[in-house]
Amino acid sequence: MPLMCMACLWAANAQPPVVHSHIGQKVEAPGALTITNVGKRQQHDWRDKATLDTDIFSPKSVNFHPDGSKYYVNSLEGCATVVYATNDNHKIKVIHHRFESGTGTLWAPASGYYRFTHYPDGERRAFSGKPVESTFSHGGRYLWVPYYRRTFDINAQDPSAVAIIDTRTDSIVRMMETGPLPKMIACSHDGRTIAVTHWGNNTVGLIDVAGNDPKAWHHLPYVVVDHELALNFSLTHEVNRDANSGLLLRGTVFTPDDKYLLVGCMGGGGIAVIDLTSHKYVGKIGGISNARHLIINHGYLYASVNNAGLVQRVPLDSVLSAIASRQGSSIGLRCPWQVCKVGSGARTIEASPSGRFIFAACNSSSALYAIDTRQMKVVAQIPIDSYPVGLDISRDGHMLVVTSQARNYQGGNAVNLLRVDYADEAAERAAATTMPQPADTLATDSVAPGEPVASTGLWKTITGEHWPVAATLAVVALLTGVFIYSLRKK
Repeated sequence: MPLMCMACLWAANAQPPVVHSHIGQKVEAPGALTITNVGKRQQHDWRDKATLDTDIFSPKSVNFHPDGSKYYVNSLEGCATVVYATNDNHKIKVIHHRFESGTGTLWAPASGYYRFTHYPDGERRAFSGKPVESTFSHGGRYLWVPYYRRTFDINAQDPSAVAIIDTRTDSIVRMMETGPLPKMIACSHDGRTIAVTHWGNNTVGLIDVAGNDPKAWHHLPYVVVDHELALNFSLTHEVNRDANSGLLLRGTVFTPDDKYLLVGCMGGGGIAVIDLTSHKYVGKIGGISNARHLIINHGYLYASVNNAGLVQRVPLDSVLSAIASRQGSSIGLRCPWQVCKVGSGARTIEASPSGRFIFAACNSSSALYAIDTRQMKVVAQIPIDSYPVGLDISRDGHMLVVTSQARNYQGGNAVNLLRVDYADEAAERAAATTMPQPADTLATDSVAPGEPVASTGLWKTITGEHWPVAATLAVVALLTGVFIYSLRKK
């Protein structure tokens, strides 16, 4: 490994001091926004019973449901996904990722693309899964949660798995294999393709999810970025797979037309481009290194740069133009990246509804940073429990949830709840109301495996989604019954 990469990894893994945030802390940027810490879920201080939550164990990521009613926190070391209500943050459910086997009716048939080479009986072994990131498909009906590894695979070199959760029941309804050490996952805008980025060996998995039947979803051939790593680590002694994994593929985003998939290369520099028409890796976008998380927002491609503590952006049109006019595998941008310095260890980034603000969770700095995109400058920062890594924002832009993962069982183990108030509230509200919903390819009354029939069709109409109609029907039925009864009595 080059000395520079080794130095970067050492810097990223150095142990910053442990800090803790406090409910009530506030930061105000006049004319921009105000951020207030309004709540916490933690497992680092058992004396604080009001915020103690023993299901928060190394929380890695968080995702708001598209309808805004709840959010999902992936507790990596707890091998669980914890579901909370947005309105009052009460715990709805804990989804445990524990399995007696990697086979059975819950599991999709083996694709043949991902084979157990170190654990010949790996497919049949009992295991727990360590949930990393998540994405929604089918208009929010399903939540996809990949596992860093199966617990028996100590060095993450054989197939892992992804859980498919029906968000109507918050239960796992399907399991599929993945390549080694999946981290990021994303759904295409048309809702037909899931991309699973394998940090472990320079590959990206693709899953065809067109249609309404989870049993019909299937793997497509995976794509290799540069070269596929040959994995041959110890079966008895752990190695640092966060470092020994080639290009360290991470941030993953579909272009708006779903023609390309962009993948950040934290270990090799650049952003890999995969052509989704040919299902081939075509080259790397230059001018950036150590890109951790990618988002596309209001005409820009944004990237967090972990070690240097930066957020960079470039017009998306210039990216697409450079891809179209590429020569070989090198994709040079004619438009330079704009750079904003934030705290060290820049991890997950998300945008406010209008796109005016970008929020960045900075791990080593133990803080959340707010960037005004009109000038690409930081306008506010607020302390977060060490060490923040995951971040999501509610659809209306008013609630931020930040996850803090522990390091060597120190710090972290916390979820910070933040309220954001904007100076230009009208702009954010208007933008939130026009944001596109995730693609929904499900038929209105389709029933997922294990879902009670009573949750669809007429029962759905009567029980809640059209309650005024239900109320009218109930009153009419009551009056009719009274009338008939009175006639019979006479």
